[in-house]
Amino acid sequence: MEVKEINTIKETGGTEGIIYETTLFAEPILHLKDFTITNALFSSWMAVLILIVLAVILRKKLREVPSILQNIFEVIIEGALDLCDQVTNSRALSIKVFPIAISVFFFVLVNNWLGLLPIGGLGLLERGEEGLAFIPFLRGGTADVNTTLALALMAVFGANFFGIFSIGIWKIFNKYVNLKMLGQIFTKIKEDKTIIIVAPITFFVGLLELIGEFAKIASLSFRLFGNVFAGEVLLASMAALFAYILPVPFLFLEILVGVIQALIFSMLLVVYFTISATDHDAHDEHEKHEENMVVSV
Repeated sequence: MEVKEINTIKETGGTEGIIYETTLFAEPILHLKDFTITNALFSSWMAVLILIVLAVILRKKLREVPSILQNIFEVIIEGALDLCDQVTNSRALSIKVFPIAISVFFFVLVNNWLGLLPIGGLGLLERGEEGLAFIPFLRGGTADVNTTLALALMAVFGANFFGIFSIGIWKIFNKYVNLKMLGQIFTKIKEDKTIIIVAPITFFVGLLELIGEFAKIASLSFRLFGNVFAGEVLLASMAALFAYILPVPFLFLEILVGVIQALIFSMLLVVYFTISATDHDAHDEHEKHEENMVVSV
């Protein structure tokens, strides 16, 4: 892109022939040698910067008698922590998972909202095969599948690492490759003949759990990307039909959708972390102990 081309358009005041369309992929806005900065990546950086600035401001203005801003965030944090407790059923576990979940929530929320800001006139003009194309500086980071895929990978792999630190690497490994159950064929076959059938089935169920982890990545990433991208396309379509008043209700709808999608993603993250940190073997042994107690009574 040449600066002269942009200046010529500004001087003549003409905007005819300028193409603006919402693409599935994020558009590059700057090249630093081999590193390309896209508008979605730039929006994600802006979201992180906004959260850092907001956190610093809140930290410096913490008071025993809270201000309005501090009071709002205290209500949000307390409500979110109570919601996290309903999933984990343990305040101790909630305290461990909550910092990650609330950080992801605010990051996704700010990214969702950045794509809705009415500053579409800020951007670059690039000459392509079909003419001049307009590339906006800001595009919601979650409207780019690369961002949502990175978040999904972080959630799923982070949950498994959390499980390793919580209940041990051997139990997490046996969750997917249940060698312990296969070993019971030789140790318990005299007591229970059905172990020959049950053990292989349980082993293959573990392999299905492993496949399910990859399904979680696809589900998390494409759900968030699809909803946010569809919202941006909807707003662009409404603005193309009628630029005034008509897009406003849809804008408020997308603001609400942004909150819901951020909440869904963060709650699923809490669910995955909770499942990974749960020792199912200990739970089964506890149930067997209770059953034996009832039988003996």
